[in-house]
Amino acid sequence: MREIVTFDAYGTLVAFRLNAPTEELLRDRIAEVGVDTQEFLSTFNVMRFQAVLEDYRPYDEVLRSSMEKSMRRHGLRYQDSDGDAIVALIPTFGPFPEVPEALRRLKSRYELAIISNTQDHLIKKNIELIGVEFDHVITAEQARAYKPDRQTFEYAYKTMDIDPAQVIHVAQGWEYDIIPAGDLGLKRVVWINRNGLPGSPAYQYDELGDMTGLPELLGC
Repeated sequence: MREIVTFDAYGTLVAFRLNAPTEELLRDRIAEVGVDTQEFLSTFNVMRFQAVLEDYRPYDEVLRSSMEKSMRRHGLRYQDSDGDAIVALIPTFGPFPEVPEALRRLKSRYELAIISNTQDHLIKKNIELIGVEFDHVITAEQARAYKPDRQTFEYAYKTMDIDPAQVIHVAQGWEYDIIPAGDLGLKRVVWINRNGLPGSPAYQYDELGDMTGLPELLGC
């Protein structure tokens, strides 16, 4: 029987670190207005999540509009080049250090897949930087929907021609992945809790601090 391990990409496999470069990009304007940097970054994060709950639009547009709304909310001057700079960062992000070896071990037993809130052209370079071949790469662009929408997951399972009961899903995002995964009838869910956040007994999942122990957990 086929078994597939599906992964969220950004924050799980790929070190999605927007805060530092965003702060650097806006440092002068933040200082000029006197905005609390952490408050601004928190707003940017919330705006990105809010945007994926709305009708589908390409992820580069999500990033640009979220940046613009966050800046205007805090009284910062927005320029089109700000959004362009954020979008250009995405393909430069590489994997967390333990990820390639963990994936290579898992590949000896499982099909490997990505289900990601992104566009095909944005994630292509990230996958190259991981250096491990995936059997399937499913994006929001293909599904025309973003996680946590069920449409994203259901599109992925249909595309991979797999029953959800044969799927193990591994993700860092609590709201994007762990919560919706509880209603999908999956074989297993693994939360990669890199930030040490509190979980909830309302959901069934295994929890790891990073992917180092994932192969052993999954019998590899």
